Amino acid sequence: MAAATAALTLLAALGPASSSAASRPSATSPPSGAPSSGAPPSGEPRPAVAPRFVPGPCPKTPEPIAALSTARCGILEVPENRARPAGRTVKLPVAVIRATAAKPRQDPVVFMAGGPGADTFDDIPFLVDSGLNRDRELIIMAQRGNLYAQPHLACPEIDRYNARAVGLRYDTRASQRPLLDAVKKCRDRLTADGIDLSAYNTTENAADFAALRTALGIPSWNVYGYSYGTNLALTYLREHPQGIRAVALDSLTPPKNTVLPVTWSSAKEGIDAIFTACAAEPRCNSRYPGIARTLTQQVRRLEARPLTLNARPPSGGNPVKVDIDGGALLNLLVANAVKPPDVPAALDELSRGRPERFAQARAADSVQAVGVWGHGLTESVACSEWVPGSSPSDLLKAGRRAFPGWPDSVLAQAPQLPFQYDVCRIWNVPDRTSVQRVATVSAVPTLLLSGTFDVKTGASMAKDAARTLSRSTSVLIPGIGHWVVPQSPCAQHVLASFLASPTEPPDTGCVAGLAPKPFTIIPK
Repeated sequence: MAAATAALTLLAALGPASSSAASRPSATSPPSGAPSSGAPPSGEPRPAVAPRFVPGPCPKTPEPIAALSTARCGILEVPENRARPAGRTVKLPVAVIRATAAKPRQDPVVFMAGGPGADTFDDIPFLVDSGLNRDRELIIMAQRGNLYAQPHLACPEIDRYNARAVGLRYDTRASQRPLLDAVKKCRDRLTADGIDLSAYNTTENAADFAALRTALGIPSWNVYGYSYGTNLALTYLREHPQGIRAVALDSLTPPKNTVLPVTWSSAKEGIDAIFTACAAEPRCNSRYPGIARTLTQQVRRLEARPLTLNARPPSGGNPVKVDIDGGALLNLLVANAVKPPDVPAALDELSRGRPERFAQARAADSVQAVGVWGHGLTESVACSEWVPGSSPSDLLKAGRRAFPGWPDSVLAQAPQLPFQYDVCRIWNVPDRTSVQRVATVSAVPTLLLSGTFDVKTGASMAKDAARTLSRSTSVLIPGIGHWVVPQSPCAQHVLASFLASPTEPPDTGCVAGLAPKPFTIIPK
C-alpha cells in the first residue's frame, strides 16, 4: 500500500477519481452567512438530534454497480460526536441489496468494510459474487468520513503525495517532508471546515451501526466484516450486542492487539508462509532454493544502492520514474502488489538484475484516485487507537525480531505506515486506547476466517481473538492472502454454512483438500 493510506486493506482497487472533500457538499458546513457555532441565531440551544433514516436515491458510483439498481437506499443521520448530541451531524449513505432467493431469510447481513477509509460501495460486487445476498438481504453503509458520506474526509493532498512517492526513497527525509506537509494541509483544511476529528473513531463507528439497526426496525441481523471491519465488528459486539445473531470476521485485527509494532509480526508471518509453501512444492523448492535468504540479500542490497528506473503502470500510460530501495521492496510484498504465486520468481529475477515486476508494481501507485479514500478516518483511527502506547524504539525492536539482519532504516518504519509517529503528532487527536484496546468477551456465535498468506493481518491474530469468544470457530484457508471470502469458494461455502445455522459447527469439509496455487516457475 502506498504511504499514508490505510494499513489494513488495499484489497480491491479504488475506483476512478472522485471530487475532493472541498468541493463535496458537507452536512457540517453552514450555508453562506449562517453562524458557525452550531446554535440557532437566537442563541437558544439546539435540541439533540435523534438518529434517523431517510429513504433516498442510491449513491452515483463512477462505474455502475448492478446490485444498486434494485436496492433500497437512503441516509442515516447521526450526531458527529455523541458526547455533544446537540452539535453537528453526519449523513451516512445506506443501501439494502435484495436477496436472490425467492424466500429470503429475515435476518439480513450487515457489512463492515476495511480500511479505515475505504469506499464501502466499491466492495459490493465482491460481496455479491461471494453470495452474501444469496439467502438474505445485504446491508451496506459507508462509515463516517468515507466516500459518499457527508462530510467526506478525503485528503487530495495525501493522494497527490502518494503518486509522487513512487519516485522517492521510501524511508528517508526526502519522503518524510512532503508526506508531513500533505498531512498538515489536510488536517488544517478539515478542521477549518469545523470537523471534529476526534469523533471519527471506532466507538462512534460502532454506535452508527447500532443506530442503523434500530432505525431500520431490524430485530436481528448478522455481521460480516473484513480487516479493519473486524476491529469495528468486535467493538460493535462489545458495545452493542443487542440484536446480533452471528458475527463473521475475515482477516482479523482485534482491537486489543492492533498496535503499530504488530505490523512487523504480521508481515513476517505471511511472508514466511509463502516461503514455506514454496519449500514444500518440489518444483518451487528446486528452482528457488533459499528464497528467504534471497529476500534478505535484496533488501540489504537495495537499501544500500537503490534502483532508479522508468516503469509503465500496469493500467497503462506513460512510464514513470520509480525508486526501489529495501523499504519499498518490503512494502510491495506487504501490499500484495506482487501476487504470492509470483513472489519467488520475482525475487529471483530481481537478484539476477531483472527488477521489472517490482518496478511495474511500484509504478502502479503513481496512478492515484484523488479524493476517494477517507484519509481523515484513517488517521483519526490510527492516531487515537493504534499508535499510542508504543514508541519508535518499540517499532524498531519488533522489526528486528521479525527480520534480524535487515537494515534499521527499513525496520524503523511500520509496513505501509511510514513515519506514522510523526504523522500522529501533526494529526493530534486524543488517545483512546483505554476504551478501545480491549478484548471482546462474547458468547454470540462467531466465525473467524484467515488466510495463510495474509501479510497484512497475520493469521495468528484470530487465535488471540478467539480466546474470549466462547462460541467461535476458527478456519484457516491455505494459500489465500488478505480478505479471504472473495478469493476462496471454499471460504464462501464455510461462511454460508455458518450463517445458515450459527449455533452448529459450520461445514468445513472443503478445507482439507485445499492447497496453494502452484508457484510461477521461470526457466533459468
